[in-house]
Amino acid sequence: MTETKDISIPEFSLVLLIGASGTGKSSFAAKHFKPTEVVSSDTARGWVSDDETDQSVTGDAFELVHAVIEKRLKNRKLTVVDATNVQPNARKSLVALARKWHCLPVGIVFQLPEKLAIERNKQRPDRQFGPGPVKRQMLDLKRSLRGLKREGIRARHILKSVDEIDAVTISRAKLWNDKREETGPFDIIGDVHGCADELETLLVRLGYGVSWTDGEPEITAPEGRKAVFVGDLVDRGPRSPDVLRIAKHMVDKGTALAVVGNHDDKLKRYLDGRNVKQTHGLAETIEQLGTESQDFRQDMREWLDGLISHYVLDEGQLVVAHAGLKEEMQGRASGAIRSFCMYGETTGETDEYGLPVRYNWAAEYSGKAKVVYGHTPVPEAQWTNGTICIDTGCVFGGKLTALQYPEMELVEVPAEKTYYEPVKPLDAAPNAEDNDAGKLNIKHVLGKQAIETRDMGMVIVREDESAAALEVMSRFAADPRWLVHLPPTMSPPATSGKDGWLERPEEAFAYYREQGVGSVVVEKKHMGSRALITLARDAEAASKRFDVDDGSRGIIVSRTGRRFFPDAELEKTVLDRLDMAMQKAGLWEELESDWVLWDAEIMPWNLKASSLISQQYAPVGAAAVAGLSETTALLEIAKQRGVEVDELYARSSQRLANAQGYRTAYNHYVGETASIDDIEIAPFHLLASGDAVHSDKDHMWHMDRAHRLAVAESGLIAATPFHKVDLADDKQVSDAIQWWEDITAEGGEGMVVKPLQFVVRGKKGLVQPAIKCRGKEYLRIIYGPDYDMPKNLERLRKRGLGQKRRMALREFALGLEGLHRFVENAPFSHVHQCAFGVLAMESEPVDPRL
Repeated sequence: MTETKDISIPEFSLVLLIGASGTGKSSFAAKHFKPTEVVSSDTARGWVSDDETDQSVTGDAFELVHAVIEKRLKNRKLTVVDATNVQPNARKSLVALARKWHCLPVGIVFQLPEKLAIERNKQRPDRQFGPGPVKRQMLDLKRSLRGLKREGIRARHILKSVDEIDAVTISRAKLWNDKREETGPFDIIGDVHGCADELETLLVRLGYGVSWTDGEPEITAPEGRKAVFVGDLVDRGPRSPDVLRIAKHMVDKGTALAVVGNHDDKLKRYLDGRNVKQTHGLAETIEQLGTESQDFRQDMREWLDGLISHYVLDEGQLVVAHAGLKEEMQGRASGAIRSFCMYGETTGETDEYGLPVRYNWAAEYSGKAKVVYGHTPVPEAQWTNGTICIDTGCVFGGKLTALQYPEMELVEVPAEKTYYEPVKPLDAAPNAEDNDAGKLNIKHVLGKQAIETRDMGMVIVREDESAAALEVMSRFAADPRWLVHLPPTMSPPATSGKDGWLERPEEAFAYYREQGVGSVVVEKKHMGSRALITLARDAEAASKRFDVDDGSRGIIVSRTGRRFFPDAELEKTVLDRLDMAMQKAGLWEELESDWVLWDAEIMPWNLKASSLISQQYAPVGAAAVAGLSETTALLEIAKQRGVEVDELYARSSQRLANAQGYRTAYNHYVGETASIDDIEIAPFHLLASGDAVHSDKDHMWHMDRAHRLAVAESGLIAATPFHKVDLADDKQVSDAIQWWEDITAEGGEGMVVKPLQFVVRGKKGLVQPAIKCRGKEYLRIIYGPDYDMPKNLERLRKRGLGQKRRMALREFALGLEGLHRFVENAPFSHVHQCAFGVLAMESEPVDPRL
């Protein structure tokens, strides 16, 4: 009985089945691989000609085969090529595809007797082509078999009998860099470069125990935590051997991982006896190793040789590599990837210090994984597009930095001294290529978009919506680096069942009761313009967090992303006064943040709507009042003469009253706008600050912060009146309805009803975050002077709210997702994708009066 033969292949590889026709490749593939994993040349011939044996379409068939293989490798899928693959030229293009997508090619060779293959083909009705082709294929295989390794197929398995083929089992091995199952928490430590004193201090600060016994370290890790070294453990610093001892001890003990740095690799090559230049600090390390034993040097050579290029951790959400790593290289293995991980990528130029200019891969990064790296020292660790360099130049007199994950907190230890003078000062200006992090990638906003949100799952943005949003964004929007959030639209309640009314609070309360909401917050709705206020404590904080270097400290934008105040000086004054209010209210300290994002209304209405009033509302009001006044006066004269015009006169009088009410209604919201003293800002949501999105706080928390701001700056900031309402308490509900009636009777717009919690899910998913209840006279502005006349009101009662409600929920989910991505330091394009999605939703054909 033939002994079982296990063939272990990488879980991500390109498996080439190599052998003449009739040697059992297809049967083998069907037995050991999923149908979707196998790409067959015969099947491809059938696709293009309906005949799997039609050799005349071989060229077309292999074009298709190569296209499918490339797409699978691009998506990191194991792929099996079921073709003869007996000629070097046939394999060459396949190996090139594997190399392009950093995938290991594996060859499984079927070297069965020629006679057996010919006999098998005779027994198959679709293979009646005689022995000639099989003989040629066998000869081609024999001639090229010894060259497989030279071609790049280093992993190869040769099967020489049917019994051996039948005894094969296939196992799949994870790539060494795949540590997705390790979810942390991690303490990721930047380039140490022989600075053992600072490393010990940093480990203690991180909660690790550090002690030495007979020259050997003993490091104990905090419960559940693991350190990750980003490489460059050695060179330049005073204690490289001790750093190696600490790192190896922790890795061996299972309390650390380590990736290879270029200095570590260079030291390994020196210990191998290779001829390497003893520059950039290697000479110092060699001198320090001179006092160590030969066993120590051999142990360290073997350990350094085992360090791999990068790790993929936490279900693919975290990548650690010495010099960083592009998205398409993560979780793959090749010489090119190892080189990139150690050295990065250079432009071929040198800077003023004679150092190579490195290609700024992070500026274009848009992967889902956070990438933590070192290699190029920076004065401060700073996030760029979901990546962060934590080499803060300890050996050059800077500091040793660790990133705690998933907390995303930096822990730093200053260098005890400058051990090595850098060629390029740590605080030197970055290369021009480093200033592209805020660039947008049009692929993230063009065409149909499927945006995954944590509150609503997948939200789809149609292609036509994207095109409309791109038009608005490119022509009118503010600098998109500020646009980390756009607020959602708001839906009105269901049509009121009370005679003469279109909207009332009762329907909003009923909706939330049906959704299982126990308490709501009702807020007076200001008749102004919705605005988002982004404010940093200073220009430096704005630059650091938003990558905006124009000296500004914030921005105020409309809900469609346009600059609210065209006058830059006015905007600056408003922001400065808001900052003073934040200081007086103690909110900067409470939030422990250097930036905030407020959602607010800015009054008066005509500050942004002056053209709408002058070009639409005022002409309608003037024409209606003038025309109906004249008509009513004439009907009054006719009536006095005894003409039967009572009904016509009554209708005309009512319409005149409606027109006058229409003018009164919109004029109620028009005010002077000569200076900042004429402006009022009413904040109602503190959306985000620091590393937090405040959707986990209830609306009472938000209103409390907004009122504290108003108390601190009563001249500019208005407090929004509000009440908490228990929906099970009939008196509280009745009082809230009466409050709404009083507000609207005095000319106010109405109120907004919100569930107490910011985000609520009901039986059918996400619940409306807010419902606006507008008063009769405000609706007269929206729907026209005669909207509440019986026939008109009956027609408006049939208005459809479904699409508006769906849009409100999708925009709400997108807006929050964008904020979460921003505070989590996701790539800028991923953040902007959400804001862009909200803007795209606004192009849907929904009645703007709703």
